[in-house]
Amino acid sequence: MARASRSGRRVVGLDVEPSHLAAAEASANGHVAVERAAVGPLAPGLVRDGEVTDPQGLAAALKEFFSQHKLSKRVRVGVANQRIVVRTIELPPLDDTRELETAVRFQAQEHLPMSLDQAVLDFQLLGRVQTEQGERSRVVLVAARRDMIERLLGAVRGAGLRPEGIDLSAFAMIRALESGSQRSDEGAPGGTLYVSVGGMTNLAIASGAICQFTRVSTTGVDAMVTDLAERRGLTREHADQWLQHVGLTAPEDTIEGDQEIVAEARSVLGAGADRIVDEVRNSLDFYSSQSAGIPIERALVTGPAVAIAGFVEHMDRSLSVPVEMGAVAEARPGTLHGVEPGRVTIAAGLAVAEVGK
Repeated sequence: MARASRSGRRVVGLDVEPSHLAAAEASANGHVAVERAAVGPLAPGLVRDGEVTDPQGLAAALKEFFSQHKLSKRVRVGVANQRIVVRTIELPPLDDTRELETAVRFQAQEHLPMSLDQAVLDFQLLGRVQTEQGERSRVVLVAARRDMIERLLGAVRGAGLRPEGIDLSAFAMIRALESGSQRSDEGAPGGTLYVSVGGMTNLAIASGAICQFTRVSTTGVDAMVTDLAERRGLTREHADQWLQHVGLTAPEDTIEGDQEIVAEARSVLGAGADRIVDEVRNSLDFYSSQSAGIPIERALVTGPAVAIAGFVEHMDRSLSVPVEMGAVAEARPGTLHGVEPGRVTIAAGLAVAEVGK
């Protein structure tokens, strides 16, 4: 997986969701701030469960989107789907970068459910740790199927864009929301749970800026939109508008509009939010069962779902850790021009290679 460019030249972060595109230019000086942002709908069938299924169709959509918003063609693209593998492995303590890379590739096959010749690999050194075998180097290994990456890059290049790199969307989410605090990772008493709820649910656990665990679920807002649209015979656009109009907070009889649709939208939202909470709980249970897990102190929720009134509060009541909304700041008032901040969190994180360095 191509590493993020560190040339200092500004790029556009591009987040490709199953139902929408989000792009952002951002600055980073202790925290990420959006300089410019754009969001647009994506036709069904071009991207499914985080994978490109129609490269030519996506290329055409990207070309129109970038032309409409007059965005730079230099992009860093995010990826998130269930076929991306993230593993933490321990290796002998090595200082030489080439030796470490060789050791990672040598050990990778033992940890990956795919052949190395079918995979694109990248890794990040977390540092040295003391184990029963003595001092070891702890490394986060990321692997994606080559054909999946090639379809994504084919669509990006087919739109006339120049990919500067590909990054895991979970890493970008952490980068965008991690507080600009200068405390050391080693001194951090606990971890943060990050959850982006959009077309899918993208979850990550980090200690400071370092990702310890990530998982993607296909459950998200898109499933709720589809459910309501099918139940009431609505277009997806109207179903999405109804969900945001109804929300999870106001009493149903105080909400304007067709009361049957209001009741149906509330039912869909409640069931959908519960499914997402269950997915998050299952991921936390799995993570806590790992011997190297760190305690979770708080959760930040971002993505299109935070625009639904009461959604963050529902997660706060349902999880065992305090939950807050997470969204990137504007570089200047009015920068977002009405774009919901939660929709461009990952795009903003993709736009910057590092924070506070």
